[in-house]
Amino acid sequence: MERESMRITAAAAPHVEVVIEVPRGSFLKRGSSGSIDFVSPVPCPYNYGSVPDYIGGEGDLLDAVVLGPRLAAGTKIRVRAYGAIGFSERFMYDDKLICSEQDLTSSQRRNLLIFFTFYSRCKGVLNLFRGRRGRARCEGWSEAAEALGRAIPAGDVPARTRASY
Repeated sequence: MERESMRITAAAAPHVEVVIEVPRGSFLKRGSSGSIDFVSPVPCPYNYGSVPDYIGGEGDLLDAVVLGPRLAAGTKIRVRAYGAIGFSERFMYDDKLICSEQDLTSSQRRNLLIFFTFYSRCKGVLNLFRGRRGRARCEGWSEAAEALGRAIPAGDVPARTRASY
């Protein structure tokens, strides 16, 4: 088990621009298009958004979580990406960049893994209700640079084909 004093530091954490879609404390999960994906029975504990410069594994903008105080929907913030949580759903793999203006602690990293494990179970139930096949699963932690390497620069994919990519 990692000690609390161990931190993931800014030394190798790349900067990314994130657009907030779901403010911390919100019950509505919106996609990058602004449409409501689902209404949660519990508030989101993090600011959730996307990185407009990259396309993630599902063919949509790369997902990002921004730790810290609540940010309004539509806020654009340049922040460091300290890692990524891998997420599999409906036979697709997608990264969620983990971003913050401050170094990430081991406790924050552990809490993020707990949250996304719980979130994957909730998404699995939602997919069952929607008649969508395939498991939802938290795949664990990886480095931000690895996740960015798996993503496709948005400029390489024409806007009209991104959703189907």
